[in-house]
Amino acid sequence: MAKKVLVFGDIGVDDAIALIYAYLNDDIELVGIVADYGNVPRDVAVGNVHYLFEQLEVKKDVPIIGGAEAPMTGETPTFYPEIHGEYGLGPITPDVYEGKVENFFEIVDIIEAHRDELIIINIGRLTALATMFILYRSLMKEVKEYYIMGGAFWVPGNVTAVSEANFHADPVAVKVVLTYAENLKIIPLNVTDHAIVTPEMADYIGTKEQTKIAKKLLDYYYDFYKERNPDIKGSPVHDVLTIMAPLNPDMFHYRQLPVHIDTNATGILRGQSIADIRPYIEFDEEAKLHDIAFQFDYSLFFKKFMSIMTGESF
Repeated sequence: MAKKVLVFGDIGVDDAIALIYAYLNDDIELVGIVADYGNVPRDVAVGNVHYLFEQLEVKKDVPIIGGAEAPMTGETPTFYPEIHGEYGLGPITPDVYEGKVENFFEIVDIIEAHRDELIIINIGRLTALATMFILYRSLMKEVKEYYIMGGAFWVPGNVTAVSEANFHADPVAVKVVLTYAENLKIIPLNVTDHAIVTPEMADYIGTKEQTKIAKKLLDYYYDFYKERNPDIKGSPVHDVLTIMAPLNPDMFHYRQLPVHIDTNATGILRGQSIADIRPYIEFDEEAKLHDIAFQFDYSLFFKKFMSIMTGESF
């Protein structure tokens, strides 16, 4: 039976690849997309989902919901056109979307409709998800599982030396989610940095009619990473790995630990994710523990990713 998944994302290149993967995977039933600010402004993110669904010829009416426009910190968001392109889809310039944007509170209807069957996957900033916990804390307890792409635990960050982008952009929202979410798994840079799609993989994906757009996105993404790190072998698909996590628990090795986010930090420490790994510490019964992925099976990732993206067995 397909897993019912509600995705929160900021629909840049990597988010787009993740949505393509989710749509093509028969084990996932997308019941809604919440498009937030992050890689691009919210309105652009909403338009990007509509554009992707048009290209994929999505037949089912999947609600595309307008999420957050700015972080809980009250700051003006910073966008990253050098990574994701001016409109978030690399070299692609979609037409401006002028259609209907589903109301934010439709999220409530989706949760009430599916309750303990629903999996929420957050692959962008956490502002919209945190807002749901602030407004509907009891309802959010009825969600089966949460998966979050974010954080960097004792590995380099991708915004500062220690901070990952989703946690850095709105650490207040991160703290809200980590405080209230149950059955939460964190998929950090520790594993996602190694979920590499090589140019050869992208070339083969591009031979399939339905995933030609994915090759364009992957090539653009790889060009950015190659310029930043000439030794890199491909582009890391952070968000795809997070979408895969609920379907493939055996792909990951998790450790259950409390996570601290310092919302008062500035500069290099802003958004740093900290977990206590001291072996002699006994956590208080009231300590909030979350599963953090520290290792994953790349060979299994390769097989699962390529099989879905090409329609062939690997």
